[in-house]
Amino acid sequence: MISVLLAGAIAMVLAMVGTPLFIRFLVARGYGQFIRDDGPTSHHTKRGTPTMGGAVIIAATLLGYFGAHLLLIVFDTLDWVDLRSTGFTISGLLVLFLMAGLGLVGFFDDYIKISKQRSLGLRSVEKLVGQTAIAVIFAVLALQFPVDDFRRPASTAVSFVRDTSLDFAALGTVGGLVLFVLWANIMIAGASNGVNLTDGLDGLATGASVMVFGAYMLIGIWQFNQNCQISPGPNCYDVRDALDVAVVAACVAGSCFGFLWWNASPAKIFMGDTGSLALGGALAGLAIVTHTQLLMAILGGLFVLITLSVIIQVGSFKMTGKRVFRMAPLQHHFELLGWAEVTIVIRFWIIAGLCVAVGLGVFYAEWVASL
Repeated sequence: MISVLLAGAIAMVLAMVGTPLFIRFLVARGYGQFIRDDGPTSHHTKRGTPTMGGAVIIAATLLGYFGAHLLLIVFDTLDWVDLRSTGFTISGLLVLFLMAGLGLVGFFDDYIKISKQRSLGLRSVEKLVGQTAIAVIFAVLALQFPVDDFRRPASTAVSFVRDTSLDFAALGTVGGLVLFVLWANIMIAGASNGVNLTDGLDGLATGASVMVFGAYMLIGIWQFNQNCQISPGPNCYDVRDALDVAVVAACVAGSCFGFLWWNASPAKIFMGDTGSLALGGALAGLAIVTHTQLLMAILGGLFVLITLSVIIQVGSFKMTGKRVFRMAPLQHHFELLGWAEVTIVIRFWIIAGLCVAVGLGVFYAEWVASL
């Protein structure tokens, strides 16, 4: 627990202090947000607001993770405190790699938008290639580095709150690997797009992310305390590096919390694709290494709901020529209905909180039922 709290606190402070410094840097260079003309007219006042704030979230997360580990290693060496875990783990590093890699793709996308003052950044093919390359590397590496000959960061089995009987490995080594990589790409793309679509109002995606990553912090701690290596039994979790995964989740939640101070309405900075792609990648990565792949859809229910609104809008218009919502994603529909931006954000935060509560309830209920 010491490592989790320390890492989260470092990341939060760094994000809160570093964001205004980054804002000054961006303003000095004129790196402001481009606003689409076909969006809500109320958003035109946001034109020129600094963007690419996701770089602060990524930096604070990385510094929080590595800084906390290095401090704990020093404390442990000096015998200041008895620690059960102070080392870096492959699971934690892989999630950070996925987060930073997708954040880099988003950074290039944001930079092109800003430098050329247009709504289109990277071309769709370029963006897809970048995201896919990072996701494939993550998925392949997640099935390596075995401990005790079988415990790897990820499993080829589809998981809900733990691995199910549906295992891609049944199709053979090569077939299982290919299907797992495809499945991981679907999850990573879905989570990244979900957070990206949600990031349309001041503080909306950031606040929801705090709750979701906070939930994964609790899941990691619980899996560590009920790990098969510590508490063997029929309901234990055979998950690798659970405590360090909780540390990563705490860092992301803390950095989002610190960033939210400046991203809340009226936003002084936007996270941009740099942040939304990175957070989506971190979310999918955590779901994969904690073996809670399908549970991610419940915990991130707000992201799923907003993504579905876009799918429904596009599908309805193509099939019938009619739109279900005044505008998609869903938050803009309520804007055009006359709802104040702050009202929408707070009510969507409530929905995000309820989804997280339901997801944690399902996670715990499964453990109780298996006693």
